[in-house]
Amino acid sequence: MAATGPIIPALEVTRTYPRTVEARDQTLVLRAMTAGDEEAMLEFARGLPAADLLFLPMDITRPEVVAEWVRSIESGRRFTVLAEDQGRLAGYGSLNRQDVEWSRHLGEIRMIVSPAYRGTGLGGILAREILEIARGSGLTKIVAQMPRDQESARGVFRKLGFNLESMLAEWVIDREGQTHDLVVMAYDVSE
Repeated sequence: MAATGPIIPALEVTRTYPRTVEARDQTLVLRAMTAGDEEAMLEFARGLPAADLLFLPMDITRPEVVAEWVRSIESGRRFTVLAEDQGRLAGYGSLNRQDVEWSRHLGEIRMIVSPAYRGTGLGGILAREILEIARGSGLTKIVAQMPRDQESARGVFRKLGFNLESMLAEWVIDREGQTHDLVVMAYDVSE
């Protein structure tokens, strides 16, 4: 018997790229990530402090992981905006569509900004970009997950209108085997 029910649609992105933005006194270019960006993403990830990589749901320093990331972009399950400064990655924001049918209205936002660009407003720029993409994709709620001790990340999302949904005790384990509380914040895109 064939499965019935809705098929989870691919993300539809109507925003145009490239686009220039101002982050403090720097002009950056926002553009969509493509298969040609795998090496640049690996270089970016490998240049991040180890603490930034501890809590990512995937190890973006590994070529096979970045290749899977690109496949998920090509399939429409994910859309990633890269921020570049003179051709060098300064950060990224990614919108991930849920693969589970009962949560097909949800998207998850993931972001990392290079330490050299923190405090410039780039995190907020990338987050707002992802929220605009989510609005145009028919998603109704965007979720951000982070360890409780990432206070600056929580502050960025709070300023954007994300609200605390839950805190799960010892839900995350880092690469050193230490557990951390997980904070789940959400933004209602439909409002």
